[in-house]
Amino acid sequence: MNQPFVITAHDIEKAASRIDGHVLRTPLVEAPRLSELTGAQVLVKHENMQATASFKERGAVNKLSLLTQEEKKRGVIAMSAGNHAQAVAYHARRFDIPATIVMPETTPLVKVENTRRQGARIVLYGETLYESGDKAREIAAAEGLVLIHPYDDPAIMAGQGTVALEMLADRPDLDVLIIPVGGGGLMAGNAIAARVINPDIELIGVEAELFPSFLNVLNNTSQPVGGPTLAEGIAVKAVGELTLPVIRSLVRDIVPVSEALIERAVNAYASLHHTLAEGAGAAGLAAMLKEPARYAGRKVGLVLCGGNIDTRMLAGVMIRELERERRIVSLRLTSDDRPGLLGKVASLLGAEGANILEVSHSRRFLDVPAKGVSIEVTIETRNAEHSQMIEEKLAQNGFALHRLVA
Repeated sequence: MNQPFVITAHDIEKAASRIDGHVLRTPLVEAPRLSELTGAQVLVKHENMQATASFKERGAVNKLSLLTQEEKKRGVIAMSAGNHAQAVAYHARRFDIPATIVMPETTPLVKVENTRRQGARIVLYGETLYESGDKAREIAAAEGLVLIHPYDDPAIMAGQGTVALEMLADRPDLDVLIIPVGGGGLMAGNAIAARVINPDIELIGVEAELFPSFLNVLNNTSQPVGGPTLAEGIAVKAVGELTLPVIRSLVRDIVPVSEALIERAVNAYASLHHTLAEGAGAAGLAAMLKEPARYAGRKVGLVLCGGNIDTRMLAGVMIRELERERRIVSLRLTSDDRPGLLGKVASLLGAEGANILEVSHSRRFLDVPAKGVSIEVTIETRNAEHSQMIEEKLAQNGFALHRLVA
């Protein structure tokens, strides 16, 4: 690693000393059920265990610790989709520094309220982090505040790089590190730290498919950037000027992952690893689910970088995954209208071991004959094979079937 970057491994080591005692040294945990799912030996770095449930505290503490007394008195301002906001607000309050946070209007409510509870002044502005950044710079200039950028700042990058220091201290035999990429602060800091410790380690970054910002820059392409993503924490349109050279030089690959894969990864963390991951936090696992053969048999370190997911969103994701696995199935049954029909359907489903979650009985649809009836039923089954068996049984008993997609 001969190319000079804005920070060095020594800067990351000094950051580790500064943040010691202020942030949690999170565990690197074996994940046997995720290993079974992917075919690799998976170890998860639980940054969702930080006080604000995100790695962002590392960079925030390092940056705040480097401010002069005069700067601390004036106060700080940050723009963030949520986790950087919470980290800056939380530790600014601990250090008795006034904090203003500019957040996109699309930021999940749970992140807005968590930040507000830390005592920060909240400004909601714009649809994207780029627009929020313009507003933050405007306020910083008008009020003399110190801007704390979420990723394009040497102190932030150095603080984030302490994740890899800890991971490789715990498990120096890791073959691969997979790290979510938004603006690139986490990836860049950890790439520098990891390469010094193990020059042969493979570094993989992960972007949401809807926000291929680094892929566009690195590959000189112009794929569309934007859209509603579950991984709003890495939904960044502009890559970091300071992080780009590091990622271009040290990172093996940037992998785009679909919304379906991100949902599947969030669900896997919850149901198999029994921990909360927001969309961005689950992106590394999503990359493994996309290309399991690439990691088969290798020791893979995942950074679960954040766990701030709205509980209603998590419930929706888990239900959608059950539907993808056909463990929850919605069917429309049509038949001649006759007494006891609904009871017959219930009896058939019960006899086959299905659990009825919801049922609707109607004669009003125009695609149903005047003497016919439509029954919409949502059932819970053991697996896809069980669902198929139930559908065949219903068809054998004279019901016309149409599977409904949520």
